[in-house]
Amino acid sequence: MSYADQVFIQNCKDILSKGVWDTDRPVRPKWEDGTPAHTVKRFGVINRYDLREEFPIITVRKQFLKSAVDELLWIWQKKSNDVSQLNSHVWDAWADEQGTIGKAYGYQLGVKHRYPEGEMDQVDRVLFDLKHNPTSRRILTNLYNHHDLNEMALYPCAYSMTFNVSGNTLNAILNQRSQDMLTANGWNVMQYAVLTHMLAQVSGLEVGELVHVIADAHIYDRHVPVVEELIARTPFDAPKFILDPSVTDFYDFTPASVKLEGYQAHALDQKIPVAV
Repeated sequence: MSYADQVFIQNCKDILSKGVWDTDRPVRPKWEDGTPAHTVKRFGVINRYDLREEFPIITVRKQFLKSAVDELLWIWQKKSNDVSQLNSHVWDAWADEQGTIGKAYGYQLGVKHRYPEGEMDQVDRVLFDLKHNPTSRRILTNLYNHHDLNEMALYPCAYSMTFNVSGNTLNAILNQRSQDMLTANGWNVMQYAVLTHMLAQVSGLEVGELVHVIADAHIYDRHVPVVEELIARTPFDAPKFILDPSVTDFYDFTPASVKLEGYQAHALDQKIPVAV
């Protein structure tokens, strides 16, 4: 059983057995038929993944690593808000008439600021500090810009990454205000595990831990039967993660730069409804 499966299964069991339902309150999300999308949640979930031990990908439901990396690079490398630049359709429901998600996610990472060392955006600042000032305790990104929230199609869920170098080891903390456990937990964990691997490699560092802090970890009402089915399955062992060792510039990574060896996973034989 992969460690990511252990964490996912336990989180879901805790939410279902100890969580709080919001069925007594009005909620913003709705199902496609207009019905309110209620959730059961746990507050303040913290998970740690040692990326030196294994790659955190769940096997109780098949995950598509290259699609996840495509979205990750759309945000962190292209710094884009244009959904046409994605090879998947995960953002289509939030796109405006121009095909963008407004001033959200990649847009925020691409805004340049002036520093003593020159003009840089948030990603370039991280890359610069990891190489030139790794002892800094200020290496982080933040997508939750209150000034621009009214121009975002969706407020950022995974909104902050904090990077910390201990010795020659790069560790990271992913802060997430909201997590749809069924559709997004496995996706986000493997994405930011890959990002930590990538940044470590191009900075001449060893990869360490990814800590995932979730303020509101929830399961939607219509997802409960699917989640119950998933956590009753017998997981497989974690696969081996391979990152192209020839890449030394973060902006040269592509989805083809990542590979899994020995990945076995259960299929998901039904379409999962998405609350918007």
